Amino acid sequence: MTSIGGAEMVDWNLAVATATRLVRPGPDVSRDEARAVVAELRRHAKAAEEHVRAFTRMIPEGHEPEDTPVLVVDRAGWIKANVAGFRELLKPLLDKMQERRSGGPGGAVLGAVGGKVAGVEVGMLLSFLASRVLGQYETFAPASREFPAGANGGGRLLLVAPNIVHVERELEVDPHDFRLWVCLHEETHRTQFTAVPWLRDHLEGEIQAFLAETEVDPMTVLERLREAAQSLAGGRPEGEEGEDEGRSLVEIVQTPAQREILGRLTAVMSLLEGHADFVMDGVGPDVVPSVAEIREKFQQRRAKGAGRLDQALRKLLGLDAKLRQYRDGERFVRAVVEEVGMDGFNRIWTSPNTLPIKSEIAKPADWVARVHRKAES
Repeated sequence: MTSIGGAEMVDWNLAVATATRLVRPGPDVSRDEARAVVAELRRHAKAAEEHVRAFTRMIPEGHEPEDTPVLVVDRAGWIKANVAGFRELLKPLLDKMQERRSGGPGGAVLGAVGGKVAGVEVGMLLSFLASRVLGQYETFAPASREFPAGANGGGRLLLVAPNIVHVERELEVDPHDFRLWVCLHEETHRTQFTAVPWLRDHLEGEIQAFLAETEVDPMTVLERLREAAQSLAGGRPEGEEGEDEGRSLVEIVQTPAQREILGRLTAVMSLLEGHADFVMDGVGPDVVPSVAEIREKFQQRRAKGAGRLDQALRKLLGLDAKLRQYRDGERFVRAVVEEVGMDGFNRIWTSPNTLPIKSEIAKPADWVARVHRKAES
């Protein structure tokens, strides 16, 4: 753990313990029902792999990409796996904050508050997220005994069983169809990274460049963590606002250089999320009989959130931006496929230079003109 004089910047073990203690219990299921859900999700993940590969044509026939494990987890398992990933990915930023801690203006505050309080606040945020994630491809997952990952830095696919059951009951949709539908989305992410070997390193490079440019006052980060944690606990006074009101945790640390990097990252994430939505709906009619009903109900749920507190936290954590990525990215993918076909769209995976930039997500014809017409001239 990143530390100064034995004092940890973030006590990750305490973050796990706090999140596990505070996370809401999952839906009421018997042990036999839970076993049946886990078994079905594993079957659907395997079936989804074949459906996605056939639909996307990203993996040439006869070529077997590096495999990555599929893990069906509960909410506590999701928390543990994600803390390991956060700890690995955020190490450069925490190292930078460590250097500023001893002499910077926020040093005294951080020294007083300590890593344990930061760990509690991170844990509170994770407990909020842990009940909302249906599935996740962990791109930068470090392998462990409990959570294996692909070889050579490969990732793993997590399916959060209690959250899937909760949402299928809430939407009152066919559970078997819904489980396969979710697996189609998540399997698309697994296919993206296993079929495009350079994609993981490219994303990691962009993220590390973003973190390296961070000139953030540690006190500011701590205050935003506390603000989010107090919102979860109902501790923020009604109507209290500051100049950062409505801004996400990512937005408050941006420098001009970071805005450029974040623009590229936003475009790539919009592509990946939109592509997954496009694939799940493209495959859906053939293998998920109730896909139209599921999509309509799920979109309504996605748009409205669970209430005022949920909406405020989604904005604070940048989750509203993620929802826009699904929508904008899906429109981009659909428009490109309609224009140049699936094989023409797949040129997008050729190199970092063929990825769309942020303005092209909104104007797919510009990407087609740049990548296709330029290559044909």
